[in-house]
Order: sequence, then C-alpha cells, then structure tokens
Amino acid sequence: MLDEKDLEQRVATLEHLVAELNRRIDGAPVPRNWLEKVTGSISDEEAFVEALEFGRALRNADRPPDAPDEQP
Repeated sequence: MLDEKDLEQRVATLEHLVAELNRRIDGAPVPRNWLEKVTGSISDEEAFVEALEFGRALRNADRPPDAPDEQP
C-alpha cells in the first residue's frame, strides 16, 4: 500500500492537473448556443450514420408508393 508521502504527492499531482484542465476550459471560446457546441461532434460515427438512415427509412415507410423519397 502507498505510504502517506506517496499519497500526498499523488494528490498534489492530481490537484495540479485539475487546475490545468480548469484553466484550459476557462480559456476556451464559448459557443453562442448548445447546438453550435454539439454540431459535428458525432457526425463521423458509424452508429450515428446508421441512426440517420433508419430514421429516413422510417419516415419514408408511411409515404405512398408514388411519392418521391425525401432528400437527405
């Protein structure tokens, strides 16, 4: 098990890293709204693309056979 000095050093290191992360967050530009913050964040994920295709197919399933499919 860790002795007290090692534990204190590890806690000090973690505190330093947390402070550094907080400085980075504080310096980051703030998006105007939530949508700007998340736009494009998962668009390259395969599951996201599959979900879009599933949603499109579901919406098109109720269309009459002679109606054109919606555009992506």
